[in-house]
Amino acid sequence: MTSVLAPPPEGSGLKPVPGVPGIPYIGNTLAVMRHPFDYARKRYEEFGPVAWGWLLGQRTVTVQGPEAAEVVLVNRDKAFANGPAWSYFIGPFFYRGIMLLDFEEHLHHRRIMQQAFTRPRLRSYMDAMAPGIVTGVDAWEPGYGFKVYDHLKQLTLDLATDVFMGVELDQAERDRVNGAFIDAVRAGTAYVRFPVPGLRWHRGLQARKVLEEFFHRHLPAKRRDGGDDLFAALCEAETDDGHRFTDEDVVNHMIFALMAAHDTTTITLTTMAYYLAKYPEWQERLREESLAPAARRGGPGLDYADLDALTGIDMVMKESLRMVAPVPALPRKVVKDTSILGFHIPEGTTVVVPTLTNHHMAEWWPDPERFDPERFGGERREDKIHKYAWSPFGGGAHKCIGLYFAGMQVKTILHQMLQRYRWSVPARYEWPLDTTSLPSPKDGLPVRLDRLEQRG
Repeated sequence: MTSVLAPPPEGSGLKPVPGVPGIPYIGNTLAVMRHPFDYARKRYEEFGPVAWGWLLGQRTVTVQGPEAAEVVLVNRDKAFANGPAWSYFIGPFFYRGIMLLDFEEHLHHRRIMQQAFTRPRLRSYMDAMAPGIVTGVDAWEPGYGFKVYDHLKQLTLDLATDVFMGVELDQAERDRVNGAFIDAVRAGTAYVRFPVPGLRWHRGLQARKVLEEFFHRHLPAKRRDGGDDLFAALCEAETDDGHRFTDEDVVNHMIFALMAAHDTTTITLTTMAYYLAKYPEWQERLREESLAPAARRGGPGLDYADLDALTGIDMVMKESLRMVAPVPALPRKVVKDTSILGFHIPEGTTVVVPTLTNHHMAEWWPDPERFDPERFGGERREDKIHKYAWSPFGGGAHKCIGLYFAGMQVKTILHQMLQRYRWSVPARYEWPLDTTSLPSPKDGLPVRLDRLEQRG
């Protein structure tokens, strides 16, 4: 039965937010998580861009389309807070990460953290990553049933521990840290949101303790010795007026950054691999593009300066981010009464920008279910129809601080894959995308992987 969220103040001229609340607490959770695209289209047809319902135990207003997304993400009247919204999902596991801070405190931390993502730092990260990428990709075993997602997740986890931490780990310690990150991420979408031993929430809390202990143990040496890794960069980062991170800040930001880096990169690369397997003409086009720098330099490596020339990889990356946004929704908590597109949004409401489904709205994207990287190329630039039509990295003050690092890592890994392998899937294969947490293929994306003969 349709109902409204709350009556607007008398004389305000605002409209109440419509919706179908469903069962309290549970509400629309199962439909949203299991069938997000169908549910989003149905909700939009029935209620328009602003509607409410129960989602994961909260009264939640979902805003569809770039116009509503812009109001929330730009946040001109500072009515939408990140911290309390994200904390409900991941706060106990990623406490005081950069995404969980707000307003002046967030800007203060962001100014310091920006020193870890300057062009010289990015170049040093790329140089540090290169050997691990080559070794990791080269070790893949060709054949049928090669699970792309599983191998990419292992590779990005290994790169995160090597390049971000800059700490030598034996295999047991590496597995322990990697396992802790996986448990912490999965805990965020737990149905049972209190610590029952053996369930997701409890495992996430235990994982947080493992990660805190690990970083605190290695922090004094990192403060002392420095390095070319993110851990050292955060320890050394200092603004022009002398502000630096405390030890607690460094630990909190490292735990969050490692989670954000390896999960989103894995999802993006897996999506790219899926569509390149489905559309082999694009795979061959990118392979020729990727071989050009190698031919010019006489080796398979890639320089930071080569990245801008990989225009085909860039288009495929952007279209893959549109098809499957790695962070499927951006929640905010309303800290004072406000409005979105003429609808009254009362203080205390949770508002969600559903990036996963917003990128599939036919009103903004022609033929949205078709994989078409050219929509990001040359004169078409369909993403320019609205500043927030394409927003996989969020927007406003909280736009992902690591977006250039992410693009660099994705292009560098795919470059090595293209030079070494050709991969394919059966003609009628459609991947079973699991959207109950961060989106990923239920079957791990099994492909036929063939090693290429090396040219020259």
